[in-house]
Amino acid sequence: MGSGLADAKRVVVKVGSAVLADGGKLLPERFQAVARGVLVLERAGKEVVLVSSGAIAAGRALLARPRPRTLPELQALAAAGQPELMRAWKEAFSPRAVAQVLLDAGDLADRRRFLNAKNTLETLLAWGVVPVVNENDTVMTEEIQFGDNDQLAVLIAGLVEAEALLLLSDVDALYEKDPREDPTARPVRELAEVTPEVLAMASSRPGRAGRGGMRSKLFAAKRALDAGILLWLLPGRDPEAIEKALAGEAIGTRFIPRGRRYGGRKRWLAQMPVLEGEIVVDAGAARALRERGASLLPVGVRGVRGNFPAGAPVKVVDEEGRLVGYGLVELGSETIARIKGLHSGEVARLLGRGVPEEVIHRDRFALAEEG
Repeated sequence: MGSGLADAKRVVVKVGSAVLADGGKLLPERFQAVARGVLVLERAGKEVVLVSSGAIAAGRALLARPRPRTLPELQALAAAGQPELMRAWKEAFSPRAVAQVLLDAGDLADRRRFLNAKNTLETLLAWGVVPVVNENDTVMTEEIQFGDNDQLAVLIAGLVEAEALLLLSDVDALYEKDPREDPTARPVRELAEVTPEVLAMASSRPGRAGRGGMRSKLFAAKRALDAGILLWLLPGRDPEAIEKALAGEAIGTRFIPRGRRYGGRKRWLAQMPVLEGEIVVDAGAARALRERGASLLPVGVRGVRGNFPAGAPVKVVDEEGRLVGYGLVELGSETIARIKGLHSGEVARLLGRGVPEEVIHRDRFALAEEG
């Protein structure tokens, strides 16, 4: 098995709670193994951003608390556990400096905050500091949380324009069936897409210490593939997993992208964590967006869902409910609802000259998949 990882210049490494902790107790040897792997990647000429779970598990151990049942309990445990988590990473990377970066989905949904986060990470990498990213659990709400750090890791990979994402998990690969239910299930070593049949291979049960399960990792893999990012699910309890992946060994499950890579604003749109509404388009508009890279005009709009202002990020679907892509609207939802189905001349007569002709300009739209 060749390694697309060998060609990557920038890599995101995500480590799950079940790798770093056992019974809520952080395991220093696991942190040290990941740190060694990161240093091996750096010696191979790669820049590395680390996405780390474990704050809630560390908080549970520190405060001797049971598994949290409410969002405030999660937030409180994360607040108590973050210093413990960062202390463990600081010791593992010593004498290298590490930096804590806490983000929520709102940070990446707002273009200005997105760029601020990107600039911070770029500066840390230029300084030779290891960025350790985690969800800002202490201020998250159900509306602005990523869901789990698998999803955050994909967004961070897009943020820093990484070519590869390594997910270190407590499972050693994707299996044809959940091995906890069928011990004879065989591992799947390589995939180029995440189909319904692939999703059916996974259990939705989360790991013992975290929120994510195999289905979460597959959803992350789909987002990574759509963005042109190599995603490699690795056995995080193998202390040499990263080194083996770099050498191209048949380990874990590798998801190899075949689709387009978005850059700049379009990559941000394609990876958008928070959407404010939805626009339904007819078949002609969907075809023009997919095949010709056209702008979305009012005449092609059939419906508007949600209440959002001009400039908001929205999802675009066809009349069958199939996802077309994501874009930033030139007009607010109330205005779009007034002019849907109208030709440009009719829009000008209704709203006057000077109003944008497009509902979404083509430069502010990203297809959901390869077109």
